[in-house]
Amino acid sequence: MNIRTDILLRVYIAFGMIVLLAFAVLYKLVDVQIVEGKKWRSMADSLSTRFANVEAARGNIYSVDGSLLATSVPEYEVRMDMLAGGIEKDDVFYEKVDSLAAKLSSFFGDKSKKQYSRMLREARTERARYLLLKRNVTHTELKEIRKFPIFNMGRYKGGLISVHQNKRILPFQTLAARTIGYKNKNVQPVGLEGAYSAYIDGESGKRLMQRIAGGVWMPVNQDIEIAPKEGADIISTIDINMQDVAQRALKNQLITSDADHGCVILMEVATGEIRAVANFSKVREGEYKEQFNYAIAASQDPGSTFKLASYMALLEDKKVDTSTLVATEDGTYRIPGHTIRDSHGGIGTVSVKRAFEESSNVAIAKLINAAYQNDQEKFPAHLYDWGLNKKLELQIPGEGQPVIKNPKNRSWNKKQTLPQMAYGYEMQITPLQMLAFYNAVANDGRYIAPIFVREIRRLGNTVEQFKARVINEKIVSDETIKKAQELLEAVVLNGTAKSLASPLYKIAGKTGTAQVADANKGYRVDKKYQASFCGYFPADNPKYSLIVVVNNPRKGTYYAASVAGPVFREIADRVFASDINMFDPLKEQKFTGSLKLPEAKAGERKATQAVYKAFGIKALFASNSDYISLDTNKGVVSQEVKITEGLVPDVSGMGLKDALYVAGNSGLKVLVRGSGKVVRQSLAAGTSVQKGLPIILELE
Repeated sequence: MNIRTDILLRVYIAFGMIVLLAFAVLYKLVDVQIVEGKKWRSMADSLSTRFANVEAARGNIYSVDGSLLATSVPEYEVRMDMLAGGIEKDDVFYEKVDSLAAKLSSFFGDKSKKQYSRMLREARTERARYLLLKRNVTHTELKEIRKFPIFNMGRYKGGLISVHQNKRILPFQTLAARTIGYKNKNVQPVGLEGAYSAYIDGESGKRLMQRIAGGVWMPVNQDIEIAPKEGADIISTIDINMQDVAQRALKNQLITSDADHGCVILMEVATGEIRAVANFSKVREGEYKEQFNYAIAASQDPGSTFKLASYMALLEDKKVDTSTLVATEDGTYRIPGHTIRDSHGGIGTVSVKRAFEESSNVAIAKLINAAYQNDQEKFPAHLYDWGLNKKLELQIPGEGQPVIKNPKNRSWNKKQTLPQMAYGYEMQITPLQMLAFYNAVANDGRYIAPIFVREIRRLGNTVEQFKARVINEKIVSDETIKKAQELLEAVVLNGTAKSLASPLYKIAGKTGTAQVADANKGYRVDKKYQASFCGYFPADNPKYSLIVVVNNPRKGTYYAASVAGPVFREIADRVFASDINMFDPLKEQKFTGSLKLPEAKAGERKATQAVYKAFGIKALFASNSDYISLDTNKGVVSQEVKITEGLVPDVSGMGLKDALYVAGNSGLKVLVRGSGKVVRQSLAAGTSVQKGLPIILELE
């Protein structure tokens, strides 16, 4: 064999060994990834752990009168570890699995016994460690589930896993729902829930989780490693009783008028605190729901309610006085390319005061045109100085941007814009922005931004307090303010709103009937109107300002005095009757007599003990039950509140939060009326409980 042949032979042998080695490596890769892959992935999963966030219970939202507007109640996700210590042996599991299936079927009613049995057996075969049994389980239901076969073997042996969650509920359901708002994943936050989530959310806890086969994460321990911290409470400015009155009055009028939508805002004059906000949209014939916050977000032509600002500019510049005469002629006023009309025809030559009372478009258009035609920047300059072109910077998101034109805008028409702005067109203002301006007139010229939140508290301690921000300390002179107030009173005494006058108190305000432009068709096709009334009461000592807006009423008239006016009057009547501070004779009375110990609501024993101890009051707590009621007529003596499974609990005397917790955990569906403490319950204490049965709690 020559040398060349020997070299080639060696090369072939080496190449063959390399090929064999490559095949061996490839075979092992296939074996590891496919044949033994499940085994190794399972082992890798079992070695993977991480800390997961545990959601904290969100803080409560309260109304200004202490009623609970939003709170969190516990809910659970119930799962099962099919390899738990007590059922490791097949004989133990299969001996009791059918009994467990029967209990689950009977309790939840969503699957048959056979279906539950098959599901549990298949999960056992697959060695499932985190089998989902049911979501949205209440605390009371969980207590019952723990007694089921297998699960009653104990916390770790029976394989029952309960994952605590928090469910957000609104005790008053639709009352102020849009203002309360919500915060959901992947959804733009709304209302107070969204705006104050940094406070309400609290601090998340930490729980050690283990990844098991299939990529599922399950808790390593039943207990949470780092407990979450509850969120802070929000004290809103909403008065739940006023909110109820506002919603009812608005909805009834919308149904009567078959309108597209409407809103109401009630505001306290001196503080800027919003007492009620209602927004309703038509969803079908005769049915309205809160779907959009028109009160703060809907920028639109305000119509005749804006005439107040026009007259104030004229009065401030000494262009007119309330006695100045203006000719309305036949109720028309031609400007290049457009004719301005009075809806009820001409009223002849009248005083400025009378023109305002009768809401003459012709009068204010002529007056503004004559006063500012040669200096067109001066009129919008007043509006800018007052701050009407800027947002109010509210505490909740979604405020619409006001649009007040000036001659620098491209859309400014030297012949048309000025006279049409005079009576509330060619601009965009939200109902709340309009109300804030009227509130400034009621407040003797002090223009303040409305607020929805008064205070933030954590564990009963004040974290932050809020007061209205002053936008303009004095929008016009005292002389102009006084004349503006007189004009608004005259509208109700002698003008378009005289049907709203009350014999008990004075109302000041202005009607507004505006044609609404269609985005595509303009004003002339398919005419739609918006009726509004904005004002305050009592006019001689203003306490509340109020605006009502009704969009596109189809039945009956569309004029503001007949559509928006009755809503204003109904709300004002109810508020006046319920606010004792508005009755002067009662303010000076002082009552004396024997002092009583402070009353306490029935509720959780530990919390009650802590409060009395903090005040240094000796109380006799003979009961060891979780919930107690107190008799303060004979010292402070506690009485046990018995809570028996399967029976309706006695929640009389409790505050709303405790009553919700106790009644809800008994399997009852709670409906609430009023505020304060529970004085009546629709189901007698001690009667049998049927799951989901409604119980009405009346609070005073």
